[in-house]
Amino acid sequence: MLTQFFSGARRRSLSSLSEQEVLALAISSEEDDARIYLAYADQLRTAYPHSAKVFEDMAEVENTHKNMLIDMHRRRFGERIPLLRREHVRGFLERKPDWLQKSLTPDAIRREAELMEQQAYHFYVEAAKQTSDAGTRALLHDLALAEQGHEDIARMLDERHRPEDVRTEEGETARRQFVLTYVQPGLAGLMDGSVSTLAPIFAAAFATQDTWQTFLVGLSASVGAGISMGFTEAAHDDGKISGRGSPIKRGLACGIMTALGGLGHALPYLIPDFWTATIVAGIVVFFELWAIAFIQNRYMETPFLRAAFQVVVGGSLVLAAGILIGSG
Repeated sequence: MLTQFFSGARRRSLSSLSEQEVLALAISSEEDDARIYLAYADQLRTAYPHSAKVFEDMAEVENTHKNMLIDMHRRRFGERIPLLRREHVRGFLERKPDWLQKSLTPDAIRREAELMEQQAYHFYVEAAKQTSDAGTRALLHDLALAEQGHEDIARMLDERHRPEDVRTEEGETARRQFVLTYVQPGLAGLMDGSVSTLAPIFAAAFATQDTWQTFLVGLSASVGAGISMGFTEAAHDDGKISGRGSPIKRGLACGIMTALGGLGHALPYLIPDFWTATIVAGIVVFFELWAIAFIQNRYMETPFLRAAFQVVVGGSLVLAAGILIGSG
């Protein structure tokens, strides 16, 4: 915080800039935004070529505006453009480094691009209000109108390069990637955590009838299974050939859902009364198993009755085995 404070203190205010410097700032900003759009295009080109084309054209629009500003500077002030960037001016909007990330979805990138244009528009409007010089004020108003126009251009380019069928196709691609990266490993973890921990937890419960000891067994089984499943998922496939996405994301999804699946019916044993805790745990198991069947049907396109039979019947058998072993 102190670093930001002293850094801000070293920056110049917008009101201290000359018209030439304001123009130089606009030129560098347009140039930076064009580079950001090209980075977005590079990121999207493989999986979403139509969206990549939108950002390539938006970068071209930014470069056109930059060239217009350079021509204006050449006419008014000559060839030498002062070196002035966003970080040199106090209160000037800062671009978040999201464009450096490789995991943004197309919709997230489009929202960030819209925000970039909106921020620039509002900044120029506010800057114009604080400027008394008529020429600078007019210049800032022109820049604000240009930024506002960028939003309309972006929508027009999006409609040109992404007609309804292309948007549907890209939506299906994004959904498929979401299923492969998060839903599939998460579902595998949830199934493993919910079903495989049933036997040890309920066996410990009926063998000891001690809710605290049962909770400790469930906690250790759930956490251990989560760590094991998470590392296994992350290690066995780097996602490059299979297209399943980042192994870290898949490992986290699988590990977390495995642990949650086991903890769901372990947490009720924090209730001191054994039978109350067991009844609550049984109700939780019921909802867990049906939730798994629903997810299989919703995302994996497994027929609901088939999913219900596999999960509910299988889980019930494991539960019964745990109770029988613990009662023996």
